[in-house]
Amino acid sequence: MKNNELQQRRLQATPRGIGVLCGFYAEKAQNATLWDVEGNEVIDFSAGIAVLNTGHQHPKIVAAVEKQLHAFTHTAYQIVPYESYVALAERINQRVPIEGSVKSAFFSTGAEAVENAVKIARAYTKRPGIITFSGAFHGRTFMTMALTGKVAPYKLGFGPFPGSVYHARFPNALHGVSTEDALQSILHIFKTDISPDQVAAILIEPIQGEGGFNIAPDDFMQALRAICDSHGILLIIDEVQTGFARTGKLFSTEYYAIKPDIMTMAKSLAGGLPLSAVAGRTEVMDAPAPGGLGGTYAGNPLAIAAAHAVLDIIDEENLCERANQLGKELVEMLHQARENCPWIAQIRGQGSMVAAEFNNPHTGLPDADFTRQIQERALAQGLLLLSCGVYGNVIRFLYPLTIPLDQFRQALAILRRSLTQ
Repeated sequence: MKNNELQQRRLQATPRGIGVLCGFYAEKAQNATLWDVEGNEVIDFSAGIAVLNTGHQHPKIVAAVEKQLHAFTHTAYQIVPYESYVALAERINQRVPIEGSVKSAFFSTGAEAVENAVKIARAYTKRPGIITFSGAFHGRTFMTMALTGKVAPYKLGFGPFPGSVYHARFPNALHGVSTEDALQSILHIFKTDISPDQVAAILIEPIQGEGGFNIAPDDFMQALRAICDSHGILLIIDEVQTGFARTGKLFSTEYYAIKPDIMTMAKSLAGGLPLSAVAGRTEVMDAPAPGGLGGTYAGNPLAIAAAHAVLDIIDEENLCERANQLGKELVEMLHQARENCPWIAQIRGQGSMVAAEFNNPHTGLPDADFTRQIQERALAQGLLLLSCGVYGNVIRFLYPLTIPLDQFRQALAILRRSLTQ
């Protein structure tokens, strides 16, 4: 089978709305390496969009799923429950940075987790309003499209969206938005759009994912906590992309001197199997009535088994520490490359959640074309990179945290050549 043959079949069989980055087709993968159907080898710095922090085909995950596969594959947890779901909830409850007694529920996708967090917040507060941020990405369902703060391609042609959703500004010094500007935009919403006593929750990514790996400043997060406390608003932190060792801690929230009321997580939770979670304060999580939460595939036993293995691997292989080590080396290389690549406007990151933003050095404007050129140069040399950002001018680096060091440095050499050739 050839890549171009599969490409023609894809174009005939699947809709154009499913955008596909690569023109080659995967046949197998191992850790940080992909092989296509023609035997070509690629270093994977996308990790399935931050899903594979533990790499492709980690043997402990494979073994855990195989064991569960021989027991049972599905009962629907809310029909016939199973111990592994309860045990994973117990493990998550112990690890999330939420104060007091905690409960967790499992779903299938990040968007599902966010939607259920909104449901829980509204059930608990008896209020409709949700405040989120420009540049945010929370999913592709109707509720999460409303929450997302980027129009193209996620919202084009799909409206109208659910109401009682308001977007404040996200702090971004490079784009001239200070912490104070962002806070004032929330107060402006309170004055012009919705009274704070009608707001159920403020929803924020500690590091914006699709928005460009913009990191929320600590003083901003503390101010959000204070606003929520003063008005009886819940603080929801979306850790779908930041969670499970990517940032050098199990959760990025651990870097802040605040505690959320609810957290959402997905992506690397189950090492490639579809699983997401919502964790929150017990009294908040217990607000919906029995039957108000759930889903046919929510907390699938195969994915639950994989998630247990993921947590074991993170601890046993010290992946938080490794995320910091690899991220530091990458950032140092990017700063060196910047001397010969004036398009690099900013390098930012936390642990191994690292990105570079590219602006035209002559105009100072975001340069999506140059960003695509970097991706193309790297891919031609066997390195797969992803872009992001409201203007499409950011490259994010999402290698598996288990990547062999020699291969990691090989990838950095390719990246350096791509930036400076």
